[in-house]
Amino acid sequence: MTWDGAPFGGAKLAAMCGDALLVYRRDDTPGLPFPGLLDLPGGGREGDETPEQCVLRELAEEFGVTLTEDRLHYHRAYRLGDGVTISHFFAARLSEAEVAEVRFGDEGQDWALMPAEDYIADEDAIPRLRDWLIEYRRGRDWRH
Repeated sequence: MTWDGAPFGGAKLAAMCGDALLVYRRDDTPGLPFPGLLDLPGGGREGDETPEQCVLRELAEEFGVTLTEDRLHYHRAYRLGDGVTISHFFAARLSEAEVAEVRFGDEGQDWALMPAEDYIADEDAIPRLRDWLIEYRRGRDWRH
């Protein structure tokens, strides 16, 4: 999928290492969306970023992992619950060496590699991200 230039609010990334997914537990701050839930790398758009630039910047800020756009192998846009805001969802593969170099940023309580199946089944996972991960999984051999 190529971005059509339409306005969007942000982007999320399924960063996979083998069968595991890079996740973090959100801060439990009053007023924060999805407080204390399990989240994926990503966040809000800054300036005139493309969806790819947005998600890769967020990955670098949140986890200290730098990828290039050619590492993104899946892309889909979703309309959020407000019926207006668009969010982009990507997937990329991480090597064990890249995971070993993770430097967790100042957002969130902690991070982990979690089996993707466990994330999908976990009540603490953000519901729309579970759904997006299921869609991604349906469309490809996501373990490779």
